[in-house]
Amino acid sequence: MNLQSYFYIALIITSVALIASVILQNKGVGLGGLTGSESSNVFSTRRGIEKTLFWITIALSGLFFVLTIVTILVGN
Repeated sequence: MNLQSYFYIALIITSVALIASVILQNKGVGLGGLTGSESSNVFSTRRGIEKTLFWITIALSGLFFVLTIVTILVGN
């Protein structure tokens, strides 16, 4: 296995974790919230596990971006 294969595996793991964190954030939102009809819950303050999950999602998206750039650079 070459170095690019390790980055592909890291990208797959990161993308699955990112998808899971986004799905967990939207678990409490009904279909009306997705279309915008329940706008009163959109601006609520994040506390506890919601806040932690929010920051984990941001970190995972940053990691995904960096891994994608590094994988492209290693491949060339």
